Amino acid sequence: MTKTAERRPAGQTAAHPVQAPPPAGDRGRRRPADQVRAYAFLLGALICFALFSWYPAIRAVVIAFQKYTPGSSPQWVGTANFTRVWHDPEFTAAWRNTLTFTLLALLIGFAVPFVLALVLNELRHAKAFFRVVVYLPVMIPPVVSALLWKWFYDPGAGLANETLRSLHLPTSNWSNGTGTALVSLVIVATWANMGGTVLIYLAALQSIPGELYEAAELDGANLLQRIRHVTVPQTRFVILMLMLLQIIATMQVFTEPFVITGGGPENATVTVLYLIYKYAFLYNDFGGACALSVMLLVLLGAFSAVYLRLTRSEGDA
Repeated sequence: MTKTAERRPAGQTAAHPVQAPPPAGDRGRRRPADQVRAYAFLLGALICFALFSWYPAIRAVVIAFQKYTPGSSPQWVGTANFTRVWHDPEFTAAWRNTLTFTLLALLIGFAVPFVLALVLNELRHAKAFFRVVVYLPVMIPPVVSALLWKWFYDPGAGLANETLRSLHLPTSNWSNGTGTALVSLVIVATWANMGGTVLIYLAALQSIPGELYEAAELDGANLLQRIRHVTVPQTRFVILMLMLLQIIATMQVFTEPFVITGGGPENATVTVLYLIYKYAFLYNDFGGACALSVMLLVLLGAFSAVYLRLTRSEGDA
């Protein structure tokens, strides 16, 4: 009696048996040589981050608890730097101005780029030209932009007041007035930084399916209703992320107060970062400067964690 031939799946021969697939856990594993090669490519970036980002940040946290001045050995003082900075009369003004600047930047600088993106998205001609025009301020060095606006705001022969005089309108002190200085700096920051935000909004708007707008038009929705019920929900994630990035950036405003107003008039534009600069390079108090930096780091870190938690919870809901 002959042995019964073993059954094989269709297409399988004895000379070329079908091999079983690797276990699911081994599919994503890489050979050690591949991992070494990947980390070798990342080594340059890791070294740069370690030297110019991570080490200075860790060193600043350590100095915040030390009495550190150039030319002398550091001494551990615990939380004395935080206490001294907290009781500084400029401390309250700096935080008040920084928070006010952030709020004004959200009201002015966050809405303007979105509106510009909506307008550019509706254009039928010269789109590329207007994109370049909107993005052009970003390519100008920040110090150069601030110097241009400083001349523009000059209460005497500045272009702003000259334009108002030619129109027979009352002039303003702009960056030299205690009530208008901070708003003037918000305008400068908005003009200088909105180009990148506009392009990001444009990319988000162009990714919205046209069928949604067509359906809204068929339902009788006008322009504002289409923006409210189609545009904003479809770009919600981009809006929330850009809002977080803008808050973090505006809380660290420095160039405009430093170049245009010098923190004046009467400390009306002293910000937290400008006060850190004064502690470090005018008072030679690096311990106080690092203490302020740690305070700002903790505040922004806590705000970012809460913000991301809330937005993620809303997204899951």
